Order: sequence, then structure tokens, then C-alpha cells
Amino acid sequence: MLAAGAAKSYCSRSSRPPLPTIQTRVTQQTDRLNTALAGRYRIERHLGEGGMASVYLCEDLKHDRKVALKLLKPELAAVLGAERFVVEIKTTAALQHPHSLPLFDSGTADGFLFYVMPFIEGESLRAKLNRETQLGVEWKREDRCAGA
Repeated sequence: MLAAGAAKSYCSRSSRPPLPTIQTRVTQQTDRLNTALAGRYRIERHLGEGGMASVYLCEDLKHDRKVALKLLKPELAAVLGAERFVVEIKTTAALQHPHSLPLFDSGTADGFLFYVMPFIEGESLRAKLNRETQLGVEWKREDRCAGA
């Protein structure tokens, strides 16, 4: 049997490396994704994270325009599969409405599943809700008309 101090010392040591921070993971993912998408898109910066995907601001090299690239988190694809994200891609591609953003591209690159849409400059819905907490019907109508 180990003495109390020895047990504490033994338990406090770990042979596992520390988990990477979100910033480290995003940087590693960005580097790998830039390599995988070379010649098509160049990642400029990480825009945000959701439960299922990460979104990046990219330069569409062929068309010289800013785009938003949504990337299924690789760890989710490995555990849950990509079916739900593929359904999201197909649903987005099928939308035909003046107030909906079109799908420009989708595919896989080095195991990454992604899709690409126009990048719209401005405040995120999350930031607006944090600031205002409730949006009126007028804002929704104005926003949709401005985006058309």
C-alpha cells in the first residue's frame, strides 16, 4: 500500500499531453485546410464555431471574392459520421429564395467536408441579440430587403 503522499504524487503526474486549446486546434486545422484547399480557397481567418462546424472567411482564388467556408468538425465526422452535414448541404443547395444565400461549392479535401457560401460583411446575429436581446418585425423585414 502506498503512503498518502506517494499516492498524491503518483496521481498528480500524467503521461498524457495537455489537451490543445481552441486557438491551437483552430491554427492546426487552418494550416491543414489551407494545404488541402490550395489553388481553390485561401483561409484568411476563423469566424466562429458551432456545435457541429467551424466557419472561416476565405478568399475564393478563382473568382477573386470573399466567401464563408463552413467545415464539419473532423472529430464529429469520425464519431457521428457526415450524414447530417451532407443533408444540410443538400438542403442549402436546394433553397431558391431571394432572401437566402446560395451555395457556391461543396466537397471534401484531405478528409474535410465543407461547403461555401457568400460572405456577408456586418454584425453577426449573435452580437445583435447580445446587444438588443429582442428583434422586432421591422428589423427582420429591413434586413431581408437589404440582403436581396
